[in-house]
Amino acid sequence: MAHIRPFSAIRYTRRADLTNLVAPPYDVLDEKAKAALVAKHPNNIVAIDLPHLPPKTVGPDAVYQQAADVLQSWLKSGVLARDPRPALYPYMQSYEHNGRMFHRRGFFALVRLSPFGAGDVIPHEKTYAAPIEDRLKLMRATGVQLSPIFGLFNDPRNQVNTLLYERLGRPEATAILDRVRNDIWSMPDAEVENRVIDLLARSPIYIADGHHRYTTALQYQKEAHQQTGAQLPPAHPANWCLFVLIAMQDDGLQILPTHRLIGNLAAFDIGAFGRAVADNFEIKPLAVPPEKLADYAAHMLHRQPQHTMGLYDGRSKRLYQLHLKNPDVLKPIEPSHSDAWRRLDVAILQRYLLDEVIAPKFAAGKELLKGYTAEPNDLAARTDGNAYQIALLLQATPLHALEELGKHGEVMPQKSTYFHPKLATGMLINPIR
Repeated sequence: MAHIRPFSAIRYTRRADLTNLVAPPYDVLDEKAKAALVAKHPNNIVAIDLPHLPPKTVGPDAVYQQAADVLQSWLKSGVLARDPRPALYPYMQSYEHNGRMFHRRGFFALVRLSPFGAGDVIPHEKTYAAPIEDRLKLMRATGVQLSPIFGLFNDPRNQVNTLLYERLGRPEATAILDRVRNDIWSMPDAEVENRVIDLLARSPIYIADGHHRYTTALQYQKEAHQQTGAQLPPAHPANWCLFVLIAMQDDGLQILPTHRLIGNLAAFDIGAFGRAVADNFEIKPLAVPPEKLADYAAHMLHRQPQHTMGLYDGRSKRLYQLHLKNPDVLKPIEPSHSDAWRRLDVAILQRYLLDEVIAPKFAAGKELLKGYTAEPNDLAARTDGNAYQIALLLQATPLHALEELGKHGEVMPQKSTYFHPKLATGMLINPIR
């Protein structure tokens, strides 16, 4: 089960308003977005967290050393300082979604690293070499963990949040990022912290977001072990990783679907597509004009029965609803996977609709161009024939799927979950040496 502990965070010293100093996760940014953040304030965390563009690619050593130099200069000049005592840090994000206000409550803590498959920390996505090498070079150079990993734990009685939030006063720091309010506190009560640590010891942690950063921490731990030539002591900083931990039962936890945009099609004919999938899907046209496509994706699709998807044809500007009538469609295609995996909509879309139907029948031998978006307003505009010709709309992956797949040691296809909102980078930094 999970092992967590308090830590002495590095923080911005002017804490009242961090709005101009925090940033979204590095991997959702591009050159223009980075420049806009630095223009807001030269001490924005992105100056350290994203030294090389595009994100998830490996840069020269010099850019990572420059990031380390910036970090050291901020520490020496008092822009950043380390807290004098270890703590758990309650962290709440308040945001509006579909006309409702939500408050997602969790806390910053260190989680003891364990290899994937050991049962303490459970992944649900594959990782790739280039993003890991990029983050590892940054971690080696700076000696800190800049972005927290988003972890989930089971707390059906809401005991953890009750303990952490019962007597909190005004936030110690606040940041508004992408219309999301981020509030943070430090927990002054060691007894409360010990009780939270005991409660977390009963549950594994499921990674919601940050698989590459966790894998990077494992690699850094391995290197630290090799350098010492002996087993690292339990309290060694390389054995621990920065997380924001949120209960699966928290009222503010939202999972949004990530819709697929498909291009490189020679031609797409809905009649031929319908005939190709007739044994497994029912298809019906919907009287939804392009200007209402976002409403369908955001508000109507999730009200449909399980295993219902949408297909928008950008050429004809027609929307079709697909409903799976054969839940075992992947059984002959993926016999080694569990039923839980084979009945994921994202798996059915990828392994059957894309790999078995659309790619061989409509791409004329070319590799499909795939795009991803969780923003419904993007769908019609981006499916204009220039890059993408059709959009495949999904319902959100259910949260219990993470637990089910964890039992089988399986991971989901790429971009299966989108936890909204993203965590802010720059609220806290964890030193690892």
